[in-house]
Amino acid sequence: METLQSILESKVRSAVADMAGEPVPVLLSQATDPTFGDYQTNIAMVLAKKLRANPRQIAGQIIERLDLDGICEKPEIAGAGFINFRIRSEYLRERFIALFNDSALGIPKAATPKRIVIDFSAPNIAKPMHVGHIRSTILGDTLARIARFLGHEVITDNHIGDWGTQFGKVIYGWKHLLDRKALEAHPVQELVRLYKDTNALAEADEQIMTDCRQELVKLQAGDPENVGIWKNCVELSRHEFEDVYKILDIHFDEWLGESCYNDRLAPLVERLLASGLAQISEGATCVFFPEHPNLSNKPCLIRKRDGGFLYSTTDLATIEYRVERWNPDAVWYVVGAPQQLHLCEVFEVARRMGINAELRHVAFGSILGEDRKLMKTRSGDNVPLRDLLDEAQERALKVVEEKNSTLSEEEKREIARIIGLGAVKYAELSQYRMSDYVFAWDKMLSFQGNTAPYLQNAYVRIRSIFRRGGVDEKALQLSDGAAALSEPAEFALVKKISQFGELLPLVLEDFRPNMLANYLYELAITFHAFYEACPVLKAEGDVREARLALCDLTARGLKQGLALLGIEVPERM
Repeated sequence: METLQSILESKVRSAVADMAGEPVPVLLSQATDPTFGDYQTNIAMVLAKKLRANPRQIAGQIIERLDLDGICEKPEIAGAGFINFRIRSEYLRERFIALFNDSALGIPKAATPKRIVIDFSAPNIAKPMHVGHIRSTILGDTLARIARFLGHEVITDNHIGDWGTQFGKVIYGWKHLLDRKALEAHPVQELVRLYKDTNALAEADEQIMTDCRQELVKLQAGDPENVGIWKNCVELSRHEFEDVYKILDIHFDEWLGESCYNDRLAPLVERLLASGLAQISEGATCVFFPEHPNLSNKPCLIRKRDGGFLYSTTDLATIEYRVERWNPDAVWYVVGAPQQLHLCEVFEVARRMGINAELRHVAFGSILGEDRKLMKTRSGDNVPLRDLLDEAQERALKVVEEKNSTLSEEEKREIARIIGLGAVKYAELSQYRMSDYVFAWDKMLSFQGNTAPYLQNAYVRIRSIFRRGGVDEKALQLSDGAAALSEPAEFALVKKISQFGELLPLVLEDFRPNMLANYLYELAITFHAFYEACPVLKAEGDVREARLALCDLTARGLKQGLALLGIEVPERM
C-alpha cells in the first residue's frame, strides 16, 4: 500500500514538474504542530530560490496546480512559504478501511530490494559473551528483521574471533592445566581459567612464554594435536554462544570466523603489492592514502615486518569473499565506534580494489552502569551476558508476582521471560545508537514511560477489551462501519497508525531503531487518549464496530513493531 506521504509527494511532484525547467526533489514531512495540519513541504522555498521569486507567490502557484483528488482540504500557506496539508475526514475513513484489511499494516515493500550482508555480534572463542556484546547483537538482529520485512534479501554473518595469538596460551593450558570435570561442567569458564593461569605463569617464566609461542606456531602450521584442541575450543564456545542466541531468539545464516580466511591472506597481500596499491615501508606492507582528507597520515598496515597478518588483512579478505560468494549490494558492519578509523581504512582499500558494494559502519556507543562507568563485576571483569539475561528474567518475575499473583508458576515464568528479555532489548533499541546509555534495572522494567513493559502492557490491555466484550477479533469485519468515525481522537489514531509505513524505511537510512521504538511509544499514547475519549464496549452499532477495529489495528501495530525489534508480547499479564 502506498503511504499518505508518498501519495502527496507524487501529487506535488506533478504540480511542480515544469516550473523549474528541471526535476526538483520533493519532500513532505509530518507537520511538527498538528494545528497547522498533517503534512508540510518547503518545495515553494526551494523553487523560489532557483527562480529568484517570492516563495509565498510560488506556493500559491503550486496550490493552484495541485490535483488532490479529495485527499486534503485546500492546502494553506504558512510562514515564509511552507505549504501545509490537512487530510480530509472522508479520506481518513477510506484509509482506515484499507489499513484494517491490509496484513502489512500499510507498510510498503522497498521499491528497489537489495541483497545485504550484516556482520554483527562477533564474540571471541574461549571467552564468554558479556554485556559489551549487547549492542552489536541486538542492534544487528533488529536491522536484519526490519530489512527483511521491507523486502530486502539479508545474509547475517557472525564473524567470530576464532584465531589469534591467545590460542598459544589456551593450548598450553589445555595440555598442562586442564580440569576435565570443570570443562564438562562449564566449558568456557574453564577455557578462560586456562588462559588466565597460563598468562600468569608466562609472565613469571620466560620459558613458558616461549613454549606458548611454539604452541601457536604449531597450530598455524597445522599440527594435528593443536588443531584438534583448537577445534574443541571453537565447538565448546559456539555451543555456549548458541545458548545465549536461543534465549534472545537471534539466528545467523553463517558463522564464518576469522580462521576461514587464513589461506586468502598471503595471496591478497601479494596481489595488492603487484597492483601497486600496497608498498613496502620499513619492512612492513602498507596501503597509503596521501590524497584522502582523513587518512593522509594513517596508512593501512596489512602485513607486519615479521610476516604476520593483521585484522585489516582478514577484514579485506572477508569483504572479497563476501563479494565473490553473495555479490551483495551492501555490507553493514555493526561494530563499536572505536573501530571507526580501522573500518574507514579497510573500506577505502576495498574501494581501490574495485569493490562496488556499499560498505557501511553501523557504529554505537557504550553501555554504562548506574555509576556511569563501563559495566563491570566487582572483580573488574565484564558482566557475562548470560548472567545478565537470567537476572532480567528473575527481576521481571518479581514484578509479575506483585501484579498478578493468581497466575500459575508456569505462566508467571513465561511472562517474566517475555518482559525481562523485552526490557533488555528495548533499553538498547530505544536509544540513539551513538549515545552511551545507563543500564538501569528499575527504569527498564517500569510499566510507566517509554519502556518495553509499558508497550507490552498496552498490547495486553487492548486484547483484554475483546475478552471482556466476548468479541473474537479474528472474526471482526469492517466495511461501511468505518464511516462511523467522527471523533478527533479516532482520526488522530488513524493518522498515527498510517505513519508506520512512512517511518519504517527511514529506520534503515541511518540505522536508527530508536525511531521505531519512539513511534510505538507515541502509538500507545495516542491509543490511550482515544480510549479515554471514546468508549468502545459501551458504544453501539457501527460506532462500536469501528472502535473495535481501531483497537485491533493498534494491537497489530504494536505487536508487529515490537516483533521487528525482536520483542515478544504476552496475551495476558
